[in-house]
Amino acid sequence: MSGTPARTDAETATDVVCLGESMVTFLPSRPGRLADVPSFGRGIGGAESNVACALAAAGHRAAWVSRVGADGFGDHLVDAISAYGVDTSAVRRDPARPTGIYFRTATDRGTDVHEVAYYRAGSAASAMSPANVPYEALFTGRVLHLSGITAALSADCLALLHELTAPRPGRPLVSFDVNHRPGLWRDADVSPGVLLDLARRADLVFVGEDEAEEAWGVKGAAAIREALPEPAVLVVKRGAEGATVFSHPTPPLPEPGLRPGPRSSIAGGAEVVTDVPALRVDVVAPVGAGDAFAAGFLSATLRGLPVRDRARHGHLMAAAVLTVPGDLTDPPSRDRADRLAALDDTDWGRLRLGPGWTGDDTEVRTA
Repeated sequence: MSGTPARTDAETATDVVCLGESMVTFLPSRPGRLADVPSFGRGIGGAESNVACALAAAGHRAAWVSRVGADGFGDHLVDAISAYGVDTSAVRRDPARPTGIYFRTATDRGTDVHEVAYYRAGSAASAMSPANVPYEALFTGRVLHLSGITAALSADCLALLHELTAPRPGRPLVSFDVNHRPGLWRDADVSPGVLLDLARRADLVFVGEDEAEEAWGVKGAAAIREALPEPAVLVVKRGAEGATVFSHPTPPLPEPGLRPGPRSSIAGGAEVVTDVPALRVDVVAPVGAGDAFAAGFLSATLRGLPVRDRARHGHLMAAAVLTVPGDLTDPPSRDRADRLAALDDTDWGRLRLGPGWTGDDTEVRTA
């Protein structure tokens, strides 16, 4: 019989499913205060969709699950995220609530100050709940990636994250980026302390030293690990200093197309602590770097790379976003990223990355 062979489950299975709100982003036409900027260009932004887009651009099968308004901004979000190769088939439309939007200024390099104005209260995504999110779509991947931003949107969203992080048979590996946003918690009915409980139920956790201190009063990587002993892998981001990864030997991720079995957060074996210095980067805009780091780390995790290389791929993906104005950009090719991640410690420490460095024909500078 002639024709195209049917694709196998392994060829069509999802690697990572990301759930969370995405918004239409308005980027300034020139530097200055929001009050002074005359016009804005339209983009997209959202922690979880940023991760999905970066993973898809890196060659992985990624899906984004959310709710958007039945409006033009919702159309734009779905179309733009789909254009990265992300599966958006489980995104639901809400005819009664709008799609969230936000405006931001360019960073002032002299003061590192920028303004952000969010218009997301009552958004379609804030109405996500255990009753209206398609669970069948959330558990199809090898990894389910969540963020603490979702927990702050509404009581229903918090209830949804409690459901998704609960231990259950067949749960995929749960990746959780704490993503503490103080402005979101000011009007919330609960404190950001709930993020600690959610993080303790995950398998892989990303958290910044600064946000752990602000949200929980916990200072330093070792103290953060004491507060979060359960996750098999804990990545503490230390800004310009780099990242510290606390890890136990973990079972391999299920192969594509196979239903994952029950998982426990703590695996056997002695814990390993891995410090990975950050890269020197000529920063254009800081927004989206944390999401890109998570995507790089997840990409390397899916490929079974060593912990050091997972963190290095995180740094490289973050450097790609830091050197462009928006939240998203094309990452370096896998071959180029692998070559850089494999450098010895001395050569890694000498790298300096600036705009345009991701191109295969672009020479990487050293300091």
